[in-house]
Amino acid sequence: MSTIDETVTVVVTRKVKQGRESQYEDWLRRFLNESKSMKGYIGSTIQKPPPGSTEYTSIFRFDTVDNLRKFEESELRSRYLREVVDYVEADAVWKKYSGLEFWFSPPKGATIPQPSRFRMALVMIAVVFGLVVSIGQVVGMVAAEVPPYIRLFVTISIEIFLMTYILMPRITSLLSRWIYPS
Repeated sequence: MSTIDETVTVVVTRKVKQGRESQYEDWLRRFLNESKSMKGYIGSTIQKPPPGSTEYTSIFRFDTVDNLRKFEESELRSRYLREVVDYVEADAVWKKYSGLEFWFSPPKGATIPQPSRFRMALVMIAVVFGLVVSIGQVVGMVAAEVPPYIRLFVTISIEIFLMTYILMPRITSLLSRWIYPS
């Protein structure tokens, strides 16, 4: 299957100049509002910086790599990038992910992370199977009287939290040379 037809996630981090945060947030709000009109735009998420930091993280999703490229080459994006220069300390850092690779961390020194899709699938199957069996049984025993759809929701929530924040970062770090063949 061609990667041109897969959804793509772009993670953008920007350091905002001290004292320019409200102007940057206004710029970002306007930019995201206009970006909604772009073909293939699925949505975005913004993570404000923690206290003591001025680094914002923006996550954009497009339905295809081709539509992302059109967005990247658009007049809309060019116009907004010219405007944001006054609010930020440096150029943004852009990382693109398609499919499941968002769950996988590339090894140090990888310039363009292109994990083996087959190997990613094997890792995901093993992790999801282990979590479904173990967490599903624990939730089933602890909440036997709770309706099945609520047990399922709790099980999935726990599994995704564990995969995102605990398991996948550690597993992909351990298996990175295997997942990302040279």
